[in-house]
Amino acid sequence: MTDEALARACGVLRAGGVVAFPTETYYGLAVDPFNPAALSRLFALKGRSPDKPVLLIIENPSQLSGLVAEFPPPFTILMEKFWPGPLTLVFPGAESLPDLLTGYGGTIGVRVSSHPLARRLVRGFGRPITATSANFSGHPAAVVASDVLAQLGHGVDVVLDGGLTPGGQGSTLLGYQEGKVCLLRAGVVSFAEIQAVLAGAEKSNLFS
Repeated sequence: MTDEALARACGVLRAGGVVAFPTETYYGLAVDPFNPAALSRLFALKGRSPDKPVLLIIENPSQLSGLVAEFPPPFTILMEKFWPGPLTLVFPGAESLPDLLTGYGGTIGVRVSSHPLARRLVRGFGRPITATSANFSGHPAAVVASDVLAQLGHGVDVVLDGGLTPGGQGSTLLGYQEGKVCLLRAGVVSFAEIQAVLAGAEKSNLFS
């Protein structure tokens, strides 16, 4: 991705547009998550139900400020171990978040992508971006740029072509309920590996 392409993509995001970009799993769709019109356009483009939340990609954990209301202690260990990477952590969301972003559920899923183009995009934009899969809801996720165009066509303003993405499983989704980390969606990072990391941290008294 050239500097000119990055600048154009960031300009599109600031103007309320939609950018498709590669991640470490599939191609995703980025809009400004704090622009209500852009969020509405994203949902209409995908044919997505408004009660389904939208995941975000951030540049680094400092951008969690303003996004989350609480910080479950085990998440610190998981961020250190698995970020950047395909692990999405679902936090209690800040009250200021748009309902359409949280699916009217009050939580927000966040990760730091390990894909270099995704990282450049969120860094260039300067704040979090959405990362919902670049496809019609219920249809196969896009693994190459041509898949995005075949499904969504001119509904996307810019497609950043990063070649073939891994596909397969999406990011693993973890929540925190009743004092425990719970698996919300199986993905690239196995829950067994996550449990092993948390067990090791507890044994080392890292939560105390």
